[in-house]
Amino acid sequence: QVQLVESGGGLVQAGGSLRLSCAASGVSFTRYTMAWFRQAPGKEREFVAVRSQRTGSIFYGDSMKGRFIISKDNAKNTVILEMNNLKPEDTAVYYCASDAGVIVSQMRSQKAYKHWGQGTQVTVSS
Repeated sequence: QVQLVESGGGLVQAGGSLRLSCAASGVSFTRYTMAWFRQAPGKEREFVAVRSQRTGSIFYGDSMKGRFIISKDNAKNTVILEMNNLKPEDTAVYYCASDAGVIVSQMRSQKAYKHWGQGTQVTVSS
């Protein structure tokens, strides 16, 4: 059974940094694509970042480029999202998602992922 558990959310001032982790179990970590999405109140879920464990391909949402970094720790079956220079508009619940066989053209779409974590709240104060 696939399980994804996010951690690391919290309250931070604008300009600060946070490090989110997604611990995965029940997946072949080296084959699955791991992604982050976020959802702010009253808004649709938004793509944040993705890493293909198989190919190493990495993509970011437009507003995250240059500020967010997605990486992995194979030994711990964990995907990490480092968020820097945070802005109040980054406030959202951040979700980890995963699936196998996700093609490059679908990596930014939430519909491509079968497995989701429960989410972790990130709040950025101005």
